[in-house]
Amino acid sequence: MLIKKNPAGNAKSILTDLKSGIFLHEILENALLFKNDNQELLFELARQRRSEFFSHEQVEVRSVIEVSNICKQGCNYCTMGEKAELKNYTIDEPTLLALIDYLYYCNRRVFLFQSGENNRQDFIDMISVSIEKIKKKYPDCVILLCLGNLSREQYYQLRKAGADRYILKFETSNPDIYHQAKPNDTLEQRIHCMDNILECGFELGSGNITGLPKQTLTDIVKDLLFIHRYNLSMNSTTVFIPAETSVYRNEPHGDIDITLNAMALMRIMNPKRLMPTTGSLEKIQKGGQLKGLLAGANTVTVHDGTPEELKDFFPIYSINRVVPKQKHFEKIVTEANLKFNKEIKYYE
Repeated sequence: MLIKKNPAGNAKSILTDLKSGIFLHEILENALLFKNDNQELLFELARQRRSEFFSHEQVEVRSVIEVSNICKQGCNYCTMGEKAELKNYTIDEPTLLALIDYLYYCNRRVFLFQSGENNRQDFIDMISVSIEKIKKKYPDCVILLCLGNLSREQYYQLRKAGADRYILKFETSNPDIYHQAKPNDTLEQRIHCMDNILECGFELGSGNITGLPKQTLTDIVKDLLFIHRYNLSMNSTTVFIPAETSVYRNEPHGDIDITLNAMALMRIMNPKRLMPTTGSLEKIQKGGQLKGLLAGANTVTVHDGTPEELKDFFPIYSINRVVPKQKHFEKIVTEANLKFNKEIKYYE
């Protein structure tokens, strides 16, 4: 990642402007470089903004089920895709429904179905039928999907089946960096898919990767402004990690402080939205997910849905990724002076 050298700026003045809703490019760029005491003040402002709109101080808990690792993209930062030497799998409908039964019994109510990018119609049909059955049996649950670029008709099919939210990260608002990272896709196509998702009635979540090769502070600021202007219900950033078998394997990982500052700025700029603290933060630095909560996050994703025997086949950013479970989140949520939004029964 290229870091453009900027003057440190007057931290007090920058924080005052941010508190007043002044999000000029130079202000955001300087805030991304905050460290130590200035960073703590930025995090404190982010938490204040979170409390204004989430006064119950609760964290949304999502259970993730990685339903398939089949992916047509072949992104340069990922270990999945058509060229990956992985055993392909897709969880079938009966297994998926049984997993939901178990998670619901454990008092989970928010389920995230994640997969590689797979627009095969038989896969979308299976997911749609499963959603219909889940919603009929458990009408109080919330279903999020993270399945990648699909057709407008497929998004509509999934929404009609009962899915509530969709996550599709735009990764970077720089079209050249986007195409370098995702050679089988374009930023224009990604944003077109985001538009379709909204038109189909989903609540949409999106965000960027902080620290991609050739990315500058200016690019990150443009990402923050794009996120601010777009009609999102959820926003996020993840720190770039060079997956061991990917094209980017020899690139340096992203800067965790810049990533955390970007999270804090997202909260300050978009206080009403859900924002996760991701496993990539913990991968870079022990305690990283706690810092994400301190920077304004209010969502955690617990890896208790994917069967143990399949987890190694869904590596995303690393073959040794962090997949935190319930006890980890109980600890960091308490340390952040927050609480879970449900009383969880959990069985290891």
